[in-house]
Amino acid sequence: MPSANNDLRDALGTVHAPAEDALRIVSLVPSLTELLCDLGLSDKLVGRSGFCIHPRETVKRIPKMGGTKDADIERIRAATPTHLVVNIDENRREQVEALARFVPHIVVTHPLVPENNLELFRLFGGLFGREAQARALAEDFRAAREELHRATDHLPRQRVLYLIWKDPWMTVARDTYISAMFAAAGWDTLPEASDVRYPEVDAVSQGLMFADRVLLSTEPYRFTEKHLAQTAARFGAPAQLIDGEMLSWYGSRAVAGLRYLARLRHERR
Repeated sequence: MPSANNDLRDALGTVHAPAEDALRIVSLVPSLTELLCDLGLSDKLVGRSGFCIHPRETVKRIPKMGGTKDADIERIRAATPTHLVVNIDENRREQVEALARFVPHIVVTHPLVPENNLELFRLFGGLFGREAQARALAEDFRAAREELHRATDHLPRQRVLYLIWKDPWMTVARDTYISAMFAAAGWDTLPEASDVRYPEVDAVSQGLMFADRVLLSTEPYRFTEKHLAQTAARFGAPAQLIDGEMLSWYGSRAVAGLRYLARLRHERR
C-alpha cells in the first residue's frame, strides 16, 4: 500500500514508479481485476485468474492464466506481462516468487480494513496512469462510508457468526477484511479471538451460541435458502443469506459493499 507520502508503495513496501506506455498487466486477484477494469485498464490486461469473473462481459475477452492458487506459469510467461497483481491471502507465495523471476514488476496487495481501499485506489491510479479515475472512486468510497455511518451509528452493535464453509463449518477471524467490513456496520464477528484467520467453528465453539445472528455467505461455499433452517437450529440464532462478494471483494466493489451493508442493517435492525 502507498505510504503517507507520495511514494507508490505496495503491501510489501516496494516502491513502484509510474508505468511506461507499453503496459501489460496480469491480475491473479478477482476483485482487483474488476478494479483495473473500472479504472479503464481492461485493454491493458493480458491475463487473469479463472476466478476473475467481473465485469462479466469485459473479462470474457481477457485470457485465463490458471487459478488464484495454481497459476499457469508458462502461459503467463508467454503473455510477457510488465506487471503482475497479486494478494498475500489469495495467491501462493512460491508461485509469486517463481513469476517474479521473469515479470519485471510484482504489485503485492493486502487490504485488511475498508479504508485500505483508498490506498489501493491511489496506488493503482498513480502506477497505471489513472489518477483522475482513482480520485473519483475514492470520493465514491468516502460517500458510501458516510452513508453506512449514518445508517448504523444509532443502532446497537450485534454479534454475528459469518459462515463461509460447511463440512466443516468455517468462519472468519476478526483480523480479516471481511470482519472489518462487518464491524464498520456494527456487526462484530465471532469468535472474539482465534489463532487462525479462517477457523473451523468446532475448534472455537465456546461462545458462538451467543450470536445475535448467523450470516451465510454465498461464497466460497454456495449457501442457499435451504441452509437457513438448519443453521438457525444449529446455532440458536436467526439466519440470513449474505452476498459474499459484497463483503470480501475489496477494490471498486467495496463502494457497493458499504451501501449493501447499510441496507442490510436498516432492514435487520
